[in-house]
Amino acid sequence: MLEILQYMDGELLLAIQGLRLEWLDPLVSLYTTLGNGGILWIALSLAMLCYRPTRKAGVLALLAMLLGLLCTNVVLKHLVARPRPWLSLPIVPLVVENDPNSFPSGHTCAAFAAGMIWVRALPRRWMGRLAAGMAVAMGLSRLYVGVHYPLDVLAGALVGSLCAWAVWKLYRAREERAGPARMEP
Repeated sequence: MLEILQYMDGELLLAIQGLRLEWLDPLVSLYTTLGNGGILWIALSLAMLCYRPTRKAGVLALLAMLLGLLCTNVVLKHLVARPRPWLSLPIVPLVVENDPNSFPSGHTCAAFAAGMIWVRALPRRWMGRLAAGMAVAMGLSRLYVGVHYPLDVLAGALVGSLCAWAVWKLYRAREERAGPARMEP
């Protein structure tokens, strides 16, 4: 069963690789590189700390990303140790990826950890929609550039979303214990 799943995962990635467009390659490569070390999401979260209406979203996103980092890069990647796609498939990645482990996608985890917090915590609905779109785009970019299998990205999105959910639940529980006078940060 696992072999069939891995085969289908590889075939789907090869199909995605067939969709590459020369003019799109540098744009997607740039976007995916902005996710290195979670820098895009960290920078946006830190910027949110400077503006009171977005401060809560920034703090909670940083916490969710930290939890996601621990889950993906510290635990899961080393436990699973799935090799990168180019080591077993006839593809050439568009970006250099030094981490030899593929599962789950840390870029996608960080994007979803921050994005799902922002969906709940940002003051404007369009901001949350943009955050969700950016998170999905980060996951898709990892497939496009050829450094992850689809299941790696799906797992990264799931772990990031679960981390965001856990941080949000802890925040809400803390706020409920603090009472109405402490509802705003």
